[in-house]
Amino acid sequence: MTTTRLAIHGAAGRMGQRLVALGAADSALTIAAALESDGHPELGRDAGTVAGDKPLGVALSSLLDVPVDAVIDFSVPAAAEKVTQLCQSRKLPLVIATTGLSAQQQEQVRAAAGEIAIVWAPNMSLATNVAMKLCTVAAAALKNNPQGVDVEIIERHHRHKVDAPSGTALRFGELIAGVLGTSKSVHGRQGHTGERSRDEIGYHALRVGDDPGQHTIVFGMPGETLEVTVRATSRDSYALGALAAAKFVAGKSPGLYNMNDVLGL
Repeated sequence: MTTTRLAIHGAAGRMGQRLVALGAADSALTIAAALESDGHPELGRDAGTVAGDKPLGVALSSLLDVPVDAVIDFSVPAAAEKVTQLCQSRKLPLVIATTGLSAQQQEQVRAAAGEIAIVWAPNMSLATNVAMKLCTVAAAALKNNPQGVDVEIIERHHRHKVDAPSGTALRFGELIAGVLGTSKSVHGRQGHTGERSRDEIGYHALRVGDDPGQHTIVFGMPGETLEVTVRATSRDSYALGALAAAKFVAGKSPGLYNMNDVLGL
């Protein structure tokens, strides 16, 4: 059986280690390269061992010197920028799972997609992306409700997360706002705020313990409420989604793809 040969960029990181371990356990995939930055203390060690799994015979390296069918980037924005340039120069399909890209870096991704196939999404979880689709369906169905619909987004993450609200929460809001035609965002509420505006989406961020991520989107109307909730019980959900995206993007024509394409939504 032909397998998809993967390079994992950021392979020694927390998510990179899970990508290595879960990818190695998938018979449809081969971990062909494990990449890290110059000077990383784990360079030269076996990627499987670093991931807490059995040795793979693949050493962590700062150079991509073996043939691969796709690259998964789960690193930091500056490193993602460099690997995008590398993939563009070598015409390699790319999955970008790194978040927090600057406007300039995002534009670089869009430009690169003119030459290579890229799957780019703020959240790689399959369930989260299905939930996003459900929310756009709900927004479209409730848009013309005579009494209006109030949308609030509640997200919960671990205490170490440095941005709020999460990129995933913002993406939920962006998709829903695009359907409803709303333009105003409110981040938390305090004091005498007055009556809620009809033209707003509210965001509320919780930071507790080691929670890997929860999002609840509330559609409120007089007399009834609809809630769409998606919860990650481990970070494996993000890694498995990225691996599914890599299988999808390998061999694809140049273009910018998202998880709806991967899921066939």
